[in-house]
Amino acid sequence: MSSIYTNKESNIRKTWALFFGFLVFVIGAGWIFSAALNEPGILYFAVVFSLVMNVLSYWYSDKIVLSMARAKPVSEEENPELYRIVENLAITAGLPTPKIYITPEAAPNAFATGRNPEHAVIAVTEGILNKLDRSELEGVLAHEMSHIGNRDMLLSTAVVVLVGFISIISDIFFRSMFFGRRNSDEERGGGAIIMVLAVAFSFLAPIAATIMQLAISRKREFLADSSGALLTRYPEGLARALEKISSDTTLIKTASNTTAHLWFSDPFKEGKKTPWLHKLFMTHPPVEERVRVLRGMKI
Repeated sequence: MSSIYTNKESNIRKTWALFFGFLVFVIGAGWIFSAALNEPGILYFAVVFSLVMNVLSYWYSDKIVLSMARAKPVSEEENPELYRIVENLAITAGLPTPKIYITPEAAPNAFATGRNPEHAVIAVTEGILNKLDRSELEGVLAHEMSHIGNRDMLLSTAVVVLVGFISIISDIFFRSMFFGRRNSDEERGGGAIIMVLAVAFSFLAPIAATIMQLAISRKREFLADSSGALLTRYPEGLARALEKISSDTTLIKTASNTTAHLWFSDPFKEGKKTPWLHKLFMTHPPVEERVRVLRGMKI
């Protein structure tokens, strides 16, 4: 394994620790809602459904994401230069060569998906092939290869599922408050306190979970930037690619809130938002910070 992934076991442990933390968060939400409504079935549903959805997303996330992006596989004969760059990076990183897909988007961007390095996929847009030079494209592909090497795909998929599920059970609880049955004894004393906590949690939990998801996503982007720069030994190529992609105003038509964190660069253009609030809800770190870190690296 390449030296940039000598902490592979540590990355795997951190990934599973974050995954476990989110799972505990979901189970905690289920317990609060079930206690407030005196319905143990809510807790059982939260545990079983979250586990089932994570298993399904683990096995089929790549197919779902590629379908949403309308990505198609590309052969070595169709784009030999792209294949050579990916193969060379995979050899340098000590990873299996991922499958390569192209999505028909004019905006320059890319993403990686797949449940593990042996089943990984790198997808690039037609725009990135047309608008970046070789060193810039190599930097972007090294970044995506680093997501594969750092085992980020499993974490990002699990987090998306768990965040979505927290929103679902919060909505179920909110509706049950109006249409469910609660006897007066359960609403007195401790039951009333739990009910107040549950109501507050139903509003705050989805927001808190989303913020946690985005914070994790931004942290993994910084890690992939640094690992990708170490892989190419040329941080400037990746820095220039970030500047060029961020300045491009072409929108990605197939991008959605569900998949935004997977893309190399934020697929949504900045709107008129309060700066601190915008930064809090960004799927990616600010481009200026990423470029500053890259150009400050000593390789």
